[in-house]
Amino acid sequence: MEFTTVLFYVFSAIMVFAALRVITARNPVQAALFLVLAFFQAGGIWMLLKAEFLAIVLVLVYVGAVMVLFLFVVMMIDIDTEKMREGFWNYLPVAATIGGIIVLEMASVLWRGFGTGNTTAPAAAGTIGGTKELGLLIYTQYIYAFEIAAVVLLVAIIAAVALTLRKRKDIKYFDPGEAVRVKRNDRLRIVKMDAVVERNTEAAEPKEAQ
Repeated sequence: MEFTTVLFYVFSAIMVFAALRVITARNPVQAALFLVLAFFQAGGIWMLLKAEFLAIVLVLVYVGAVMVLFLFVVMMIDIDTEKMREGFWNYLPVAATIGGIIVLEMASVLWRGFGTGNTTAPAAAGTIGGTKELGLLIYTQYIYAFEIAAVVLLVAIIAAVALTLRKRKDIKYFDPGEAVRVKRNDRLRIVKMDAVVERNTEAAEPKEAQ
């Protein structure tokens, strides 16, 4: 057995264990950390497939940006995990059915790919990590899927902001919309006042003394 094969099995085993801990951990922060571990193992598998660019993007984007944002959201909102797990087992049949369908679909695709005996697959796999080939595929063949993924990420960002947005009464709140709609008469008021004449106290004191 080659050393790369051993590394593949090690990375795969750790990734499967981390994925199981993501869905079984009671603490959401621990689940997020196990998801980070799973992403690192997936990046290692990409490196074994000579897809260095995809491995680096996976670590930088998901681990360095998405997971950090997820951890901030989890820590900022007060999640009652016990209340969320009250009806957890009621959704088990539906979750098992959906998971089984996904596994069967992935198995059918992989079985078909390995069973065709296409000799050009290793050559294509060697260039999968190139930025030029990846850019051509993303912006030509998979342009609509790429745009849908961008919209999904935008919705996720908006949802994260909406979850963490709280109006507190003990701090000064500033509404940008009201600041844009403000007029001059709303901020400035001209008041006419009579002139104030100061008395000359130094000249009045000697007369009083006399």
